[in-house]
Amino acid sequence: MENMTLFGGVIPVTGVSFLMFCLFAILFVGYALGRITIKGVSLGDAGVFIIALLFGALFCCNMAPEGSAAANLFGFAPVEFNHEWLEIIESFGLVLFVTSVGFIAGPKFFANMKKNFKSYVLLGLIIILAGGLSALGCIMLGEHVIGYGAGATDIDGFVAMIVGLLSGSLTSTPAFSAAKATVAAEYQSLVSVGHGIAYIFGVVGVVLFVQLIPKLTKADMAVERAKIAGGGESEVKKSVLNLLHLDHMGVAAFSVAAVLGTLVGKIKIPMSSAGLEGTCFSLTTTGGCLLVSLILGHFGRCGKVSLMPETSTLKLFRELGLVLFLVGAGIPGGADFVANFDPMYFVYGVIMTILPMIVGYLFAKYVLKLSLLNNLGSITGGMTSTPALGTLIGTAGTEDVAAAYAATYPIALIAVVLVSQFLILMF
Repeated sequence: MENMTLFGGVIPVTGVSFLMFCLFAILFVGYALGRITIKGVSLGDAGVFIIALLFGALFCCNMAPEGSAAANLFGFAPVEFNHEWLEIIESFGLVLFVTSVGFIAGPKFFANMKKNFKSYVLLGLIIILAGGLSALGCIMLGEHVIGYGAGATDIDGFVAMIVGLLSGSLTSTPAFSAAKATVAAEYQSLVSVGHGIAYIFGVVGVVLFVQLIPKLTKADMAVERAKIAGGGESEVKKSVLNLLHLDHMGVAAFSVAAVLGTLVGKIKIPMSSAGLEGTCFSLTTTGGCLLVSLILGHFGRCGKVSLMPETSTLKLFRELGLVLFLVGAGIPGGADFVANFDPMYFVYGVIMTILPMIVGYLFAKYVLKLSLLNNLGSITGGMTSTPALGTLIGTAGTEDVAAAYAATYPIALIAVVLVSQFLILMF
């Protein structure tokens, strides 16, 4: 990005300075929007995502056209954001968030898993299976009833679009990457378009769901917090008084988890069955950091060295990471949404977000008999929804929901990749 000026040439800025200006402006306005509450329901941190989307729709790609009101207001010529910068912001935020979640959930995670392992596995699979079946239903509906829609001229292109919608509705980057690697080269752009169209409701829909369900069921949150607190008793902690702390905030320990998690996430497992030659599965940086921080959070130490960051550090990094992720994902998402929007595809994406949540919630409540917060925590993990977990922690008033998210997330992560590839191979 070249140097430019703000407000009619009064303030000269560099590309990086302009990006920082936009970032903090989006955070300020987004937090203000998220505070607006209607009958006890608010966007919360998702308000940042909405403002980032609007910013991307209005100013990104070619930014504002020369001579437009927006261009005159800000005083810069048409430019493009460097997408690599936005990807760095998104990835950095995601690492901060999931690593914090892993450390927070770690002390209770394994005890909780031991008690509810089958439930978490079943629920993760049920949610993704419901998403896959809804995608299959949309394919059948489009093929035989209402037609393919804009951009898709044949069944292969339409399936690529639907699989992109599925990955977007579940906000799953691994599924998106796997789908692009599996479809023919000429259909990869359709996967990207579908992902961008469905991603917006995929974020906002789950955020609203985890707030609406407690309201609709008139849940007593104090009672529900007591239930989930008893669902996974903490391990007996050894004295930490004599442990060596590398720094007083625990940033060094956090960094160890992030480095190891990134390396673990890069490990690729070949999937060499028919039709999948050259395709590999990996936990990605997100899954790797979550796994490593869960383990370090569980043990809390290595010999005499403390591996547990301060709680205040984890809460700060979790919040900062979440909003950075939302800005990094929201700006290009808004630009792509405007460029590629099709009402029919948007409806398909809504279906693929809502149906798995409803099926998962009812299955967890009536079949698995999970408590409400365990249920909703598992839903956020099964939907692989990072923003929804942040909202749920605020709604529930307890960090314990993170353990349910962390337990269900890896199951859903693997399942959605396999389901996406299976749908492509079916047709």
